[in-house]
Amino acid sequence: MMILIFLLTFFATAAVFGFDEERNENFDESKVVPYTLPDPLICSDGTPVTSPELWTERRRQEILDLFATQMYGVMPQCDHSKLRWETRRVNPSALGGKAVFKEVRIWFDAPNPYPKIDILVCLPRNSERPVPAFLGLNFNGNHTISDDAWISPPDGCDGVHLRGKDPQTERGTMKHRWPIEKIVDRGYALVTGYYEEIDPDFDDGRQNGVHPLFAPFEADIPEPSRAATFTAWGWGLSRILDCLEEMPEIDARRVALVGHSRLGKTVLWTGAGDQRFAMVISNDSGCGGAALSRRNFGETPKLLVTVRPHWFCPYFRRYTDDPQQIPFDQHELIALIAPRPVYIASAGDDLPADPKGEYLAALAADPVYRLLGTDGIGGATDTPPEADRPVGATIRYHRRSGKHDLTAYDWEQYISFADMYIKQ
Repeated sequence: MMILIFLLTFFATAAVFGFDEERNENFDESKVVPYTLPDPLICSDGTPVTSPELWTERRRQEILDLFATQMYGVMPQCDHSKLRWETRRVNPSALGGKAVFKEVRIWFDAPNPYPKIDILVCLPRNSERPVPAFLGLNFNGNHTISDDAWISPPDGCDGVHLRGKDPQTERGTMKHRWPIEKIVDRGYALVTGYYEEIDPDFDDGRQNGVHPLFAPFEADIPEPSRAATFTAWGWGLSRILDCLEEMPEIDARRVALVGHSRLGKTVLWTGAGDQRFAMVISNDSGCGGAALSRRNFGETPKLLVTVRPHWFCPYFRRYTDDPQQIPFDQHELIALIAPRPVYIASAGDDLPADPKGEYLAALAADPVYRLLGTDGIGGATDTPPEADRPVGATIRYHRRSGKHDLTAYDWEQYISFADMYIKQ
C-alpha cells in the first residue's frame, strides 16, 4: 500500500514539471502528438452510417464489441433467479423530516450470503408519485456520505472491506460529494452503495467480489477478454437497477448514473451497455473514461494498467505502448450512450485527467447524437469553454475551477441537467 501511495504521489508531482519521461506522461500541450480519431459513423467494412437504423442495427454493436473484448471485458449475463433483495431498516424522518432513508440489501447469489451489496436509498418524504433518481457508487462506505449516525457502515464480514478504518472516524467524511438534502429538495432520490462490496479494488486475478459468479457465462469467452473490474462494477450497478425496478417509490425509467474518477469511467461503460439508464454523468473520469487515449497528455493507458491492472481486461495491454494503435477511442464510448443525455465534466487543476481531452471526446461524439435526432453538444466549437461555463445540450460539458473532486458546483449542474431531460 505504501508503494502504491508513493507511485500515485510521484505521478501527480510530474504535472508540476511538465513531462515524466520514464512513464511517458506529458503535461505540456505543445508536446501533444498529431492523431486521427476513428470515425464512429464508418462501419468496419467501410460502409458509411447514414441512417439511425444502420447505427442501431449494426455500427453500435460493432463499437460495443470492441470496447468489451479489447478494453473492459465482456459483460456477463445475470442469473436473475438468484437475485434477491430486502429492505432491512427504514428511517421515516431523516434530514429533519424531509426524507425517508432505507437500507436495502441485495444478494447477487441468494441464498449465499456473499457477495452482496447494502444500498442506501434516500427518498423525498412527501412525494406523491415515483421519483427519478441518481444512482452512484461511493468509495468509502454509505456511512461516509452523511453525518447521520443512523446509516450503517459496511459490515466487513467477508474480510475485504474497510481496510482497517474505524467507521466512526470515517462517518461523514465524504458528505461534500453527496448533497443529499439538495437532491431530495429538488425531487430526486439518491441511491448509493459501497463499490468494493461489488468487487474489491485490487488485483487478485479476478478471484473475489462478484467474479466467481461469472464463471458459467465466461466459458466461451477468451481469457484476455473476460470481465475486468470496471465491468464488474458496472454489472453491479445494473443489478441495483434491477432492484429499483421493483421499488414503487422510484421511477426506474428515469435513473441517472453518476460517478466520479474511476467510477466516472465505470458509469460511461455501464451506461453504454445498459440502455435502461436514462442519463449518464461522468465526473473527472480521465484516461479510460472520457479522455481521448490518442492524445499524448496526462495519464496514459500504460500508467493505468501498471498501477491498476485489474481495471482493464488483459487484451488492452497490447496497446499500452502505442495508444495510436487502439482501434477505437473514448469519443465512441460516449457515442454509445446516444441518444440519451450525457454530461462530461472536468476540473481545471486536474491535468492528469486531461480536461481538454475529455472535452474533445464529448465534441467528437456529437455526429452520432445528431444522426439520432438530438441537438448533441449544441453550438460548441473546437475550443474548450472557459472555466465554470457549461456548454452543450444533450451532450453537456463543463470544466470546473479547482482540483479533482465532486463538488456542490458539479451537483448543481447535474441536477439542473436532469431537470431538463428526466424530470417530468
